[in-house]
Amino acid sequence: MHSARRALSRTVTGLKLSSLMSLSVDIINIGTLTRNTLWEESAAKRPGHATTTLIRDGEHTILVDPSLPPDLMRHRLDERTGLSPQQIDTVFLTSFSPLHRRGLSLFAESIWFIGQVEREVVQAGLGAMMNGGPVGADEVSFEEIEAENALIERLKIAPEKLSEHVSIFPTYGATPGNMSLLVCGQRTIAIAGDAIITSGYFDNGRVWDRSSDPEQAKESFRELADIADAIVPGHDNIFYVG
Repeated sequence: MHSARRALSRTVTGLKLSSLMSLSVDIINIGTLTRNTLWEESAAKRPGHATTTLIRDGEHTILVDPSLPPDLMRHRLDERTGLSPQQIDTVFLTSFSPLHRRGLSLFAESIWFIGQVEREVVQAGLGAMMNGGPVGADEVSFEEIEAENALIERLKIAPEKLSEHVSIFPTYGATPGNMSLLVCGQRTIAIAGDAIITSGYFDNGRVWDRSSDPEQAKESFRELADIADAIVPGHDNIFYVG
């Protein structure tokens, strides 16, 4: 985490104007919650999906959390950017939550990244399940566990920087290893995944009610609130802070 903070300490004044002009953040899909407790919803009411974001940094194209099913993801990417899946060189998952990766197979030619802690926790859990350990409330077949294991094996551990202006930033708590991205240009934009669920949750100081570690999630929430000028939450549109 300290190395990510050091990356933030580099001021924008040292960047070339041409470099900043080639930096952009586009919302490809605005996510939604199956159940929003701020709206007094006690049960799932709608299909959930995560916010998908495209970062263009020079020659790099980084897609974050491809949540929609492949056919719809292809259509939405074209609709919002004119790009094809083959033009995406990097896919980054803020977490291994299934809602954040339904369209991942569409980007078979891209490099796939996830945070190290999230990868290790998922691998440990899958290993326990394959060895006959607890599988949770839902019945999970051995074939499904193998498929999940193959997927997490393909995901590479993200480096500290994905491109010149894009750094990883640990925001653990929503999931054990939730990892945000910080896009540092003229403003600092945090792509938060489930560390910040919606603008409404942010305004109310609320973390995700299904966080794996609520206290750690609150600390991550506070750090993002202090650092970011704008936030892309896990299940809502981008919003400005302050």
